[in-house]
Amino acid sequence: MKRVGLLILTNLAVMAVLGIVLMILYSVFGVTTVDEATGGIDYLGLLIIAGVIGFGGAFISLAMSKSMARRMTGARVIERPGNETEQWLVDTVRRFARQEGIGMPDVAVYDAPEINAFATGARRNSAMVAVSAGLLRKMTRDEAEAVIGHEIAHVANGDMVTLTLVQGVVNTFVVFLAHVVGRFVDKAVFKSETGHGPGFFISYFLAQMVLGILASTIVMWFSRYREFRADAGGAKLAGREKMIAALERLRRSQEDSHLPDEMRAMGINGGRGGLARLFMSHPPLEERIEALRNV
Repeated sequence: MKRVGLLILTNLAVMAVLGIVLMILYSVFGVTTVDEATGGIDYLGLLIIAGVIGFGGAFISLAMSKSMARRMTGARVIERPGNETEQWLVDTVRRFARQEGIGMPDVAVYDAPEINAFATGARRNSAMVAVSAGLLRKMTRDEAEAVIGHEIAHVANGDMVTLTLVQGVVNTFVVFLAHVVGRFVDKAVFKSETGHGPGFFISYFLAQMVLGILASTIVMWFSRYREFRADAGGAKLAGREKMIAALERLRRSQEDSHLPDEMRAMGINGGRGGLARLFMSHPPLEERIEALRNV
């Protein structure tokens, strides 16, 4: 319930900020989607507005990513290591960050039984790397070291920013094309002469849904691509055999725990093929292991 509330508040904040920006664009600069001379689409104005909506939401979410991740996972940032394991964790992150030439990320631990870890943050030099308590309990030091290397590689590669840019581009084209489709259907089918008739809103909504699904396959393709790169980065930092061992541990853990579909969709292993593969954020673990073995 807490996570749902945080997501709702975040979306409301994003909508409020975007609403203010769009009002300024219209009232100060006269940016609109309607060509006043012809009554048709002002394509430049529409592209500007679509870009503000597409990139604005993505970058606001990126700017809030660290604080949202802490709140949603209950992650505790290690200010002063309280035991030998925490000291090792901080030292490993620091060592890898120095090797990659990035600023020291915040290091956090969150209470979850599964083996997992993530990196987030708007900038390479101000990121956060968090690991689950389950990872620290169930993985060997070598395996955990490889997972940390994988997350540091994400930060060093600038994956959070790059994924946000990709998301912003596809969001922009979804908004732009959905608006064009809505206007066409409204004029051609519903014969609306001025303004936006009911046909616009119906077709705009449907077009956004269809185009949004198609656009998500592009975002997920890039997400899968960056996982292969991060695996290679983890292998460079910790050693290839350690990275392979970590992925093997993840695969065995998944098989032993019989994770539900909801957990698989979160990226531990999104599936093995078919149409579902288009919406996987991570490649199957078998493919990632094979890719490392072939390096």
